[in-house]
Amino acid sequence: MKHATAVALQQISDLIARIRMREGLQEKRPGVFYRKSKAFLHFHEDPMGIFADLRTGEEFERVPVNTEKEHSELLSQIDRILASATRSLKR
Repeated sequence: MKHATAVALQQISDLIARIRMREGLQEKRPGVFYRKSKAFLHFHEDPMGIFADLRTGEEFERVPVNTEKEHSELLSQIDRILASATRSLKR
């Protein structure tokens, strides 16, 4: 599965704009997000559609992002991960 091209990223530009609003993420290249110094999220494409690779711990989880529902699910996962990290820092 190849990394998402500029054309594929344009297809999910609304999703990417919403990800950019999350605190604690840096977009190093279009569609490639880091949290602190670690890769956190990037996108791939294949004939089945566009997928996000989201770091959920030490590994990445592949998540489809082809519908609004899938966009919402990805954003919820991102928010849970970021909130969990924030809670850990406050302890």
